[in-house]
Amino acid sequence: MEKLKQNPIIKKLGLNRILLVGILILMFVVFKVVLGDKFPVGDSIRSTLNYVYFLGFLSLGVTFVIATGGIDFSIGPVMFCCALVSGYCMTSYGVPCAAAMVLCVLIGLCFGTFNGWLVSYMSVPPFIVSMASMNIAKGLASVFTKTQSVSWPMGSDPENGWFRNIVSYNDFPVGIVIFLAVAVICGIILYRTKPGRYILCLGSNSEAVRLSGVNTRKWRMLSYMICGTLVGIAALFFVATYTTVQPGYGDQYNNEAIAGCVMGGTSMVGGLASIGGTVIGVFIISLLQQGIMAFGLGKGQQMIITGIIVIVAVYADVSARRRKN
Repeated sequence: MEKLKQNPIIKKLGLNRILLVGILILMFVVFKVVLGDKFPVGDSIRSTLNYVYFLGFLSLGVTFVIATGGIDFSIGPVMFCCALVSGYCMTSYGVPCAAAMVLCVLIGLCFGTFNGWLVSYMSVPPFIVSMASMNIAKGLASVFTKTQSVSWPMGSDPENGWFRNIVSYNDFPVGIVIFLAVAVICGIILYRTKPGRYILCLGSNSEAVRLSGVNTRKWRMLSYMICGTLVGIAALFFVATYTTVQPGYGDQYNNEAIAGCVMGGTSMVGGLASIGGTVIGVFIISLLQQGIMAFGLGKGQQMIITGIIVIVAVYADVSARRRKN
């Protein structure tokens, strides 16, 4: 195994990423062989991609937070809050679609800034901030929309339906191109810039970074702001795919986003993050959800399986760190 890890190609690509790609391919083959016609290739790929779009942005965002040693369990409800408030402004107050899209991202940024300020400058534990922010997002969305569901314009709407082109245009999956481009940008920020290096260092040893003269509060807050912005973008891709949003939902996507992130190689204790691994992990989670539905299992079973995946991924991370130490 050690000789395999030292192979130049494997060392460049990363053994963990290669294994994840192998798991992804194996899952697809197994689902197709076992389910047969219940798992049509074209429809399954399309459904998987639709799930990847919004879940991928959630996972990319929470990767930055977890890299600092923090956590954010509010990303799902905040995504729904962004979509509900901005969509309600468009349908009830006549706000143009383009302005509503910008508002959607800004709401996510505001939540990220709020969370980051509480964690960084007020020293409130991230877990508590997440729980509070989750409830605020749910309550704000319910009060603002008067507990009504909100439907964004359909593709047939000549005036505002154009926004759905961010997911698909003439059957071409534009969404996957945008998602991968954003993932590359996130990778550059995290690995090639000073803010990204500080974010990773915060997760490794925050006190040492602070004693070296670095303003740790600023960079920790930045990680939450990046997360909030990506959550707002995730909301746009969710409504562009599924159109209708209901208040009080979104919790189920927290574990899935974190599972994709941790499965990809991001350590829950911080200091180690893999954007490429997160991308592959999101594809695995999305394909798994499609396979579960094809088997005829309900949402409850999906949540159980996702929870088990999170436990296994975290245990694997902890075990690996123990062996290194």
